[in-house]
Amino acid sequence: MPITRNFSKVEEILKKHAYDKKNLIKILLDVQKEYRHLPKDVINYLGVALDLPPAKIYGVGTFYAQFSLKPKGQYAISICDGTACHMQGSTSLLQAIEKEIGIKPGEVTPDLLFSLDQVGCLGACALAPAMVINEEVYGNLTPEEVTRILKNLKERKEA
Repeated sequence: MPITRNFSKVEEILKKHAYDKKNLIKILLDVQKEYRHLPKDVINYLGVALDLPPAKIYGVGTFYAQFSLKPKGQYAISICDGTACHMQGSTSLLQAIEKEIGIKPGEVTPDLLFSLDQVGCLGACALAPAMVINEEVYGNLTPEEVTRILKNLKERKEA
């Protein structure tokens, strides 16, 4: 039996943006923040509420890199593999992340604590190699520092 979602949070988001389809990206950003992804049932709900075809909403949700149709972890990690970061060793950072949390880019840990994405550029080239966890930028990293950061985040959960 399918789970029926309570759409009260979605309604709050829609009200905040005056049910205006011109605010679709802002609405989707708020939905993403609330659910850590764009759930299919919410996309369908938005389609009805905004009088937009769900395919258009999916198109926006898949075009922009900050949106995900799959759940993200509580700690969404983006590791940069742009030229500057790659030249400064982002591959070794990625290996350290994979070893510490046991997932590869595009995956989420079974407990939904971490998700991992590899991106072309974070725009933090002066801090290469860099990663972002949620909205916090970490730069000039070593594999050891990455492991320490991830262990600290795990400990926060356990505390």
